[in-house]
Amino acid sequence: MPWFERWLGYAEPIGHGLLTTAALSTVAIAMGFAVAIALHLTRTRGHLPARGLVGVYVSFFRGTPLLVQLLMLFYLPAAFGLDLNPWLAAGLVLALNSAAFQSEILRSGFEAIPVAQLEAARVFGLSERQIFRHIQLPQVLRLTFPALVNEAVDIIKGSAVVSVLAIADLMRVGKQLVAVSYRPLEVYLAIALAYLVLTTLVSWGAARLVRARSTGAAA
Repeated sequence: MPWFERWLGYAEPIGHGLLTTAALSTVAIAMGFAVAIALHLTRTRGHLPARGLVGVYVSFFRGTPLLVQLLMLFYLPAAFGLDLNPWLAAGLVLALNSAAFQSEILRSGFEAIPVAQLEAARVFGLSERQIFRHIQLPQVLRLTFPALVNEAVDIIKGSAVVSVLAIADLMRVGKQLVAVSYRPLEVYLAIALAYLVLTTLVSWGAARLVRARSTGAAA
């Protein structure tokens, strides 16, 4: 059978795997951003013990392999007689891992905002919540957007580890296709191209968004 006919046969399962990877990564990135905001607020406004716990959290998730984190969270409940759904474990670990990296990215953005802006906002009577929502967060998103996009791409690539939990993502689909086709190089090349398409779409979409915002601001 010609190689292009075999690749056509791979298209449907790889497409399903691509959707699974995209959905899982999207949820993880969104949840990670929310947790990252909470980590930043705790680090800047929380009590000393809470700030210390945030530091430990960030150090742990940035300093240990994603695969180890995934297996720990999946098997830890089993030690107490509980079963954790593989999808839940995968989503949580990806989100918690991304949150640690996103929190550091956001921290650089918050630190880049001139203190004079915040002091002026307080003089005009804005509450801390209003300052955060209307002054800090919009600027931080603008300043850190490229780095956040890079983190999103990293999560998409890193999500390949969830295949160890029998989740039918791109990597798991690749392993299944290899098992029936006995053509590992051919299959994994197709899987690599699928990851490349997904990450390129994310980068392209982000670049389009930046250009649209720049055009709108100039107008």
